[in-house]
Amino acid sequence: MASVTGSSTFTASLSCHKPNQTLTRAANFNAVSLAVNGKSFPSLRLRSAPSRFRVSCAATPETVDKVCNIVRKQLALPEDSAVTGESKFASLGADSLDTVEIVMGLEEEFGISVEEESAQTIATVQDAADLIEKLISKE
Repeated sequence: MASVTGSSTFTASLSCHKPNQTLTRAANFNAVSLAVNGKSFPSLRLRSAPSRFRVSCAATPETVDKVCNIVRKQLALPEDSAVTGESKFASLGADSLDTVEIVMGLEEEFGISVEEESAQTIATVQDAADLIEKLISKE
């Protein structure tokens, strides 16, 4: 899932070809394909370039799957349990200690170091996957 920031507030998803790619407004950037609140807009034209327009692609499905598996392992959940990108750690039964252990497992699996401030912003599997890819791209 991607996020779109503009002059209006809405839920949007946008598919992209490269994870962690950020698109910003450019002179020839006058159309975008996206889905808003479940309704598809294959070629949405921008009448005038908004002062702020940013698209950030979310983590790859492979990263999300790895995070799901680590969460299942840390929380001792069955392999067939429904853990998805939208799963909230708290909804899966994780307390603060469990969340710390999940972050430690992610650090070990991906060879990264998560700052305490960043770790506190992780509430869902998708949050964790997005942070991981952000940290990996900085290396």
